[in-house]
Amino acid sequence: MGLSTIKNAAKILIKEGPTAFKKRAEVHKQYKKMLKAKDSLNSMKDILLINGCLIDYCERYRVHHKREELIANGFSVDEVAPDVLNEELIKLYSCFVIYRTAWSEHMDRFVELVKKENKVIFYDMDDLVFDLKFTNTIKELKNFTPEQRRQYDDGVVKYGKLLSYCDYGITTTNVLAKEMKPYVKEVCIDKNIASLEMQKYSEIAIKEVKKDENKVIIGYASGTITHNADFDMISDSIKKILDKYDNVYFNFIGVLTVPEEFKKYGDRIITSPFVDYKELPKVIRRLDINIAPLEDTVFNTAKSCIKWMEAGLVKVPTIASNLGDFKDSITDGYDGILCNENEWYEKLEELVVNKELRNKIAENAYKTVYEKYTPLTSGQTVSNFIRERMNKKICFVLPAANISGGIIVATKHALMLKKRGYDVSMINTDPFTIDVDKLYDNGEYVSVVSSKKYNIDAHIDQLVATMWFTVFMAKDYQKCDDVRYLVQNLESGFYKPDDYDMLKANASYLVPNVKYLTISKWCQDWLEKDFNQKSIYAPNGIDLEIFPFKKRDFKNKIKILIEGDPAVYYKNVDEAFKITNQLDRNKYEIHFLSYNGEPKDWYKVDVFHHKVDHSEVYKIYQDADILLKTSILESFSYPPLEMMATGGVCVVRPNGGNVEYIKDNYNCLFYNTVEEGIEKIEELSNNSKLRDKLIKNGLETAKSRSWDNIEKDIIKLYE
Repeated sequence: MGLSTIKNAAKILIKEGPTAFKKRAEVHKQYKKMLKAKDSLNSMKDILLINGCLIDYCERYRVHHKREELIANGFSVDEVAPDVLNEELIKLYSCFVIYRTAWSEHMDRFVELVKKENKVIFYDMDDLVFDLKFTNTIKELKNFTPEQRRQYDDGVVKYGKLLSYCDYGITTTNVLAKEMKPYVKEVCIDKNIASLEMQKYSEIAIKEVKKDENKVIIGYASGTITHNADFDMISDSIKKILDKYDNVYFNFIGVLTVPEEFKKYGDRIITSPFVDYKELPKVIRRLDINIAPLEDTVFNTAKSCIKWMEAGLVKVPTIASNLGDFKDSITDGYDGILCNENEWYEKLEELVVNKELRNKIAENAYKTVYEKYTPLTSGQTVSNFIRERMNKKICFVLPAANISGGIIVATKHALMLKKRGYDVSMINTDPFTIDVDKLYDNGEYVSVVSSKKYNIDAHIDQLVATMWFTVFMAKDYQKCDDVRYLVQNLESGFYKPDDYDMLKANASYLVPNVKYLTISKWCQDWLEKDFNQKSIYAPNGIDLEIFPFKKRDFKNKIKILIEGDPAVYYKNVDEAFKITNQLDRNKYEIHFLSYNGEPKDWYKVDVFHHKVDHSEVYKIYQDADILLKTSILESFSYPPLEMMATGGVCVVRPNGGNVEYIKDNYNCLFYNTVEEGIEKIEELSNNSKLRDKLIKNGLETAKSRSWDNIEKDIIKLYE
């Protein structure tokens, strides 16, 4: 049990007694059980409400009711208790609203990770319990034992500490907003409202409760014994009313002890115990006048006008102290009566004798509550406050969360955007890589959410498709208007003529209202020429730290590296081995790198590298002298650039994806036939001046393609 929970438990136990504490603890136990259910957090959504409060009416107003407000204004929302928070949840939400939760090492780490992901954190507080200078004024704390007081004060300090770690504040009143401002960037006032359930039970109460026309019942719902001093302030006025008007009754609601001097009024004094919130509307509806007195203290001026609102819901007029949120919310004489300390008798008498005025104020209060204090009418302010401060959310839709050139590029783009402050994640559509939760590049990561594991129910500012079928998925998603397609290859060329997917891949370049992006000049050309599709281009790049330079000496056996998947026809790996199988094996050693397929029986391979982690690939390049790359279709061919960066030389079949940066006899040698491929390898082996020129120019080419040099162009793709 956390310190904040202990503090709240002690507070309830002392203020409301063991019966109320037991009841509330049982309710909270069931609530916690619900929050821990595995199926309660099965979606990517907009907002996660984090409820650190044990007091049921507080969590109802500030968590459950806020959830209704946010949903009514277009957000998808979940709620949890702090002790079930984990790193997995962070990637599922765009922002987090923490309510009455104390700082702890667990929360400290959670907040740190949230900020690392460019998510936004709001702290919701509805009382001045985040600074000891306020809580030290609470008279009732003298009833605490030293240990209870120590725990209470420790909780207050830790509320303030966690508040200061958050980005923004949300609260209920002007006074609270003023006191929270030193802790956060900005504070939004989100008043307490009546939930749909409260409205339902209030309407039932209006319909079912019949009033005695011969009685005028004044009622005071005390809630806790902290209101004893408030009632003492007006008790003389109440007694004068009771003495003067025999038809006036007084109802003590809640835990307030009936003062001894009121017992002389006999059955005109009514007591109603603490009741469940579902029954409270009926208790309040029996009243003719609801009173809400408050001592003029800093702590009281920060309190919300809930008592007026609850009475208004059941058409009961309220007389309230003329301070704090009552003063800010009630229009005096229209939907309530505001009362200074010396006016209580006068204002009470006016309502007691004037039934018409009571009814008018009651009807107006009812109208005001429905106009301003329901999820449908009040949530726009807090919703806009949150929405305007959320970082732009960009999600890349992946065909799979595995190593491939296209995924590596998408990951690099995502990390650049993340570095710029965007809320970025990957949506993985593949059922076979469902457990991959992060994709890494050079020690940094971008979070991955599996659409096969989680429902996607979040507003996404921009969806970026990365393969032909993902563009249709992105277009079908209803909560995103900005869909972009990062075209990295002519994917219809991946399929043989008898494969129906060839047709659908071709159609992916003709989707209306999609912005097309590409990292290849070749792709940009055929998109416009063949599909009349304009696209935005940014060059592809390389991380030189991942592919460091290593000087070759071309002594002993010359090592030739072949890279590609033999099962993919356009990788044309067979042709590479038709070339190398004819080479002198006393002079050459053949290395083969494949992320997926394995060598065919007739391939002559000396060293086979299979499914190598991307962070280790540079070693394979550094260990080779010549790269033989034989692909006939590439949007952007990475292996030659990676080989150049590490100081090797390349023999390459030209295609649309490599001629953008490769120049024959400048930074590589081109070949077009098997015989020519053999000749070019032999020429490189025997001509050191040619090798030196290609190595020098190749390294310069790689440097010009450094991600650092082209990052600004990449970012423009997503602006």
